[in-house]
Amino acid sequence: MIPWHKLPLPFALLELIGFRNRMRQQNLYDTETLPAQSRPQPQPSPDGQHLVSRTPEGSFNDLQQPRMGMVNTRFGRNVPLDATHVDVAGLFTPNPREVSRILLSREQFIPATTLNLLAAAWIQFETHDWFWHGRGDAHRRWNIPLEPNDPWPQEHRPMEVARTAVDPTRPDGDIAQPPTFINQVTHWWDASQLYGSSADTIHKLRTHSDGKLLIQENGLLPLNSANGIDLVGFDDNWWVGLTLLHTLFVKEHNAICDRLQEGYPGWDDDTLFEHARKINAALMAKIHTVEWTPAILGHPALQISMDANWWGLLGERFKELIGRVGDSEELSGIVGSPTDHHTAPYAITEEFVAVYRMHPLMPDEFNFYRLKDGSLAQTADLHQVSGNRTRQLAESMPLADLFYSFGVSHPGAISLHNYPRLLQQLQRDNGEVFDLAAVDVLRDRERGVPRYNQFRSLIGREKVRRFEDITSNPRWAEELRRVYNNDIDQVDLMVGMFAEDLPEGFGFSDTAFRIFILMASRRLKSDRFFTKDYTAEVYTQLGLDWIDNNSMVTVLKRHYPAVAPALYGVENAFAPWRKLGG
Repeated sequence: MIPWHKLPLPFALLELIGFRNRMRQQNLYDTETLPAQSRPQPQPSPDGQHLVSRTPEGSFNDLQQPRMGMVNTRFGRNVPLDATHVDVAGLFTPNPREVSRILLSREQFIPATTLNLLAAAWIQFETHDWFWHGRGDAHRRWNIPLEPNDPWPQEHRPMEVARTAVDPTRPDGDIAQPPTFINQVTHWWDASQLYGSSADTIHKLRTHSDGKLLIQENGLLPLNSANGIDLVGFDDNWWVGLTLLHTLFVKEHNAICDRLQEGYPGWDDDTLFEHARKINAALMAKIHTVEWTPAILGHPALQISMDANWWGLLGERFKELIGRVGDSEELSGIVGSPTDHHTAPYAITEEFVAVYRMHPLMPDEFNFYRLKDGSLAQTADLHQVSGNRTRQLAESMPLADLFYSFGVSHPGAISLHNYPRLLQQLQRDNGEVFDLAAVDVLRDRERGVPRYNQFRSLIGREKVRRFEDITSNPRWAEELRRVYNNDIDQVDLMVGMFAEDLPEGFGFSDTAFRIFILMASRRLKSDRFFTKDYTAEVYTQLGLDWIDNNSMVTVLKRHYPAVAPALYGVENAFAPWRKLGG
């Protein structure tokens, strides 16, 4: 059979639609059907605000099932629940640390030359909106084995990491097989990384005047005095890329408030805030759908299909002039179509978390340039631009210069032998030291995510029979054979995806892409604020126009106009920018 990505364009599009429709029927599983203690139900707001605004904790998106997708509810699954049992006896086979050392270690930086570094920052910014298992259970820890020849520093032995926190909703004494885990942020595409997943967090981030969010006169976000990191809705795994994007979209929120106040001068602070929040979240979803995704998956069929998710196959201009043609999501886009959860209530899934392990995007070293002439201002390593050290960098250079530096730098390619060295000996600000690559492998095993070959079969791909069927790189195939003791069914999902030969133009594997096909549309189709309530009555016509008429490029130019020369002729802000100077 000819792979879908080598078919003529019309047939490739039909294949993609077929994949998505089959997976909607066969790859959505509800973990809420497993045993659970009674849980309190969210209460509707007395003034009915939950009907027209996103709630802080994500409740009442589905009015018939108000708990669906809210914070502290379970991750769903894309594979049958009986395929998610944890093999405790095989949890360390092969040793995750050896998988990291032999297969993942970056020998030299392999760049993804079709992207800029904003693409790497963006996907972490977005995943912080979608999922978080929390920091783990400090009282229950895994001891990752270290071989005698392992150069791991003696002072940091043994390598211990907290286990994923248990699901507190399981009944007492339940052995939790198949396992379930809790998402500690909302499951919805609601910009919770910016605003938070609780009323208390939102309260701390607001000025409580004119609907706006807090930002300092120097253009930087306030600092959280407890950890020295920007005060935001979600601040885990912080680095300068997150400072840039959080600051940018706080400014965008405030700009939306200014425009709303012009159009609706009688509105109070809360009304301005709630509308700006919905508009800003939808703009981010649009940017991800029609800009970031086609940048990292550079195939013509993907460009068309992602535009179609938002606008429909009839296109943006048709929708702008004529409007929707019935309820068809194919012709007129998912946005504004009827809500549909298909075969399971909406939730982010464990398998979705697994396929978004994209740490090779991160460089170990960064060059920062002056926008005025393109000259090199300073270099820094990943440790120096992360955690509470980020503010020193943000204060030492204009943010416009930092945005430009990201725009002309490349992220890493998502492949074997390209995992950031500094993440393989990650030093957290709290003193923990561990190999994040080894932990990535362990987390999938611990959470019952099937290994690569079984995963392929469960999502409709053929199993591979030989290591050479995974990769055409003979060295990689031999390394896989050696590390996995010639047992192809033991290859970990992340490792198999990193090893795969990629479709032309793709930045990540076709196996990961199958989950993406399903969940990228599901994040829109299940959310009433992108479907039946994507209306002028809920957003205002001004808000819908703002979303339609803006992009990552216009947002950047609005708040950092100095970057405009570097964006001249650049249609996609996640593609490499023009270099300035000599």
